[in-house]
Amino acid sequence: MKKTLLSLSLFFLAIFCFHQRALAQYGDAGGYNNQGSVSGQVLVGSQGFGLEARYGISESLSGRLGGSFLPATANNVFTINGFNSTTNVSAKFYNVHLLADYTPSEDLQWLRIVGGAAYLYKAQGSIGVLPTGNYNVANYSISSAEMGNLNIDVSWKGVAPYVGLGFFKCFPSNVFNMNLDLGTYYLNQPKSTIIGTKLLADNYKLEPQVDSNLKSYRWLPVLQVNFNFRIQ
Repeated sequence: MKKTLLSLSLFFLAIFCFHQRALAQYGDAGGYNNQGSVSGQVLVGSQGFGLEARYGISESLSGRLGGSFLPATANNVFTINGFNSTTNVSAKFYNVHLLADYTPSEDLQWLRIVGGAAYLYKAQGSIGVLPTGNYNVANYSISSAEMGNLNIDVSWKGVAPYVGLGFFKCFPSNVFNMNLDLGTYYLNQPKSTIIGTKLLADNYKLEPQVDSNLKSYRWLPVLQVNFNFRIQ
């Protein structure tokens, strides 16, 4: 826990220093009234990589339309006691989103209240289990080929509301600035699909139990850095 907090502190410190350097290099003074302004953003963070277009609706309100994608895979990140196997885990979260940023005061230009929603057209986590070696069951030896394999897929696909806070200004006064987003999506109820082959084929019966175990896993935190380039 201490290492996590230290890492987050160093991360925010690095972003702040980089942001201040960008202000010094490109300029970002004044400019509260951003009605009609247009900028493009490159997103990097916990929801992967993406792009956004931002438009200034009024001096304190802006809207943004964008999308992001997060593909991730890893092998043998966990083991099953008493069951020799290789495992692989993957996650794919792709979305298009529409958000609104509200700056509550001219004296708080560094703070934004953010709300909106995303459509996650792919929001899936997968676990694959491939048995290895031989297994002894009731005095019988069963090979890994006879055992089969097992795949568990969990989907949160659908519309997800978003709420959060933004830090630093929406629009650069001149060419470039950086800002941060910290918030969360509230995902749909997860739905699992379990497919097994051969001796593992009956594991599909565990789907209701897996759905029940995952029913509270509906929050998708967002920690995101935006590289913001003014267009108009």
